[in-house]
Amino acid sequence: MGRVTERRKVIRIRDGAVSTRPDTLVAEEPLEIRLNGKPLAITMRTPGDDFALAAGFLVSEGVLAEQGDLQNIVYCAGATVDGSNTYNVVDVRTAPGVVIPDITLERNVYTTSSCGLCGKASLDAVRTTARWPIDDTHGGHTPPVRLDPDLLAGLPDRLRAAQQVFDRTGGLHAAALFTEDGELLDIREDVGRHNAVDKLVGRTLQNGDLPLSRTVLLVSGRASFELAQKAVMAGIPVLAAVSAPSSLAVDLAAETGLTLVGFLRGSSMNVYAGEHRLALRSAAAQA
Repeated sequence: MGRVTERRKVIRIRDGAVSTRPDTLVAEEPLEIRLNGKPLAITMRTPGDDFALAAGFLVSEGVLAEQGDLQNIVYCAGATVDGSNTYNVVDVRTAPGVVIPDITLERNVYTTSSCGLCGKASLDAVRTTARWPIDDTHGGHTPPVRLDPDLLAGLPDRLRAAQQVFDRTGGLHAAALFTEDGELLDIREDVGRHNAVDKLVGRTLQNGDLPLSRTVLLVSGRASFELAQKAVMAGIPVLAAVSAPSSLAVDLAAETGLTLVGFLRGSSMNVYAGEHRLALRSAAAQA
């Protein structure tokens, strides 16, 4: 199993003074995901929670939707010429009867922002593969998620406080899942923020907790289309990011009913879609 961090020698320059010292870096290694024995995708990730990452990735691709869809996940032995196990190849086996959508390496899955698909095709792909609509009212039987902006404003500090590996490396993204009351449910770190989200979603699938219909997903960095897509596929009603969203992420949020918040810093934030879930006070009311 690869390590989460590695040590490297660096030359440090401070105010003109030069010294040599070891530095702690976040590890980055490829993970090949196979589906029922066939190669499907490769992602660069921080080793750890690999099974959850693979499961979460397949949730976002519309393959897995519930705990019973997954038969097992294993590391592939003999992944190298000499037969050694690199722990960088996993095989996901689906349960009998699970219908596999048409996803291939040639198609390069629609989730990446550089995949070359037009915006409409990307939006259509999510709409047609999503297993659950974003339904935080459970068909009208419960009130919708309603968040106070002050609650959202406090989440980034809690995310940062829980980032254990970031404290040692400064080089990891994080994704955290909160309840609508602000309780931290889980946090995952990875060199790629999309992998961190997959690890979160994969763990909830393994625990039988999908869809995540009354939760808030907070991500470090920006909110890309890919992250909005992963939130929608997991049934998450609120996605918040500390940086900017992309235009396609906003389009997807508006079309699916996802609440999308960006530039969540201190008491400031921008609400790009789904403002009905926030208890907003107008400037006139606050005067």
